[in-house]
Amino acid sequence: MYPLLFCSILSLAVIIERVISLSQKAIYRLPFIEKIKEFITRGKILEAIEFCENYNLPLSRVVKAGLIHHDRSREVIKEAMETQITEEIPQLEKFLGVLATLAAISPLLGLLGTVSGMVRVFAAIESAGGQVDPGTLAGGIWEALLTTVFGLLIAIPSLVAYNYFTARVRALVQEMELASRNVVEIIETSEGPV
Repeated sequence: MYPLLFCSILSLAVIIERVISLSQKAIYRLPFIEKIKEFITRGKILEAIEFCENYNLPLSRVVKAGLIHHDRSREVIKEAMETQITEEIPQLEKFLGVLATLAAISPLLGLLGTVSGMVRVFAAIESAGGQVDPGTLAGGIWEALLTTVFGLLIAIPSLVAYNYFTARVRALVQEMELASRNVVEIIETSEGPV
C-alpha cells in the first residue's frame, strides 16, 4: 500500500501542476495576431517584439522568433518559428511521461499487492493444517483485493488526466503553428514578397 500511496500523491501533484501550468500558457491567438498585424502594418516591428515579450508565453515566443527575422526570407522566418515551437514542446509536455507511467504501474502494483496477500492467506491456511475459520480467510482475501482497487483508483484518473493534457498540448502546438503561418503572411503582405 505504501508504493500505491506514493503513486497517488505523485499523480495528484503532477495533475495539479499541469492544470496550473497549461492554463497559464494559453493565449487567444486571433486577438494576439490582430495586435501583431497592427504593429507590422504600421512598420513598428520593435514594438511588436516588445508586445510579445510582455506576454512571455509559448505562442508569443514563437511569434517573436519570426518577428526578429522579419527582414529575411520566408524560409528563414518559418524556420525560426518552427525551431521555437520545437523548443516549446518539451516544456508543454513536462511530467506527462510520469503521469503515463503512474497510470500504467498503479494497477500492476495493486495486482502485486493482491497476489502477495493471497500468498500470505494460503500460507496461513497451510500452517493451520487446512483448518481455517472462513471469516479469517474472507478477511485476508478482502484485504488483499483492496490493493487492486486502490491501484485502479489511481490509474483511471491518471490515464484520463494524461489524455486530457496530451490533447491540450496538441491544441497549443496547433495554435503556435497557425500563428506562425499568420505571421509569415502578415509580414509578406505588409513588406511585399519575402
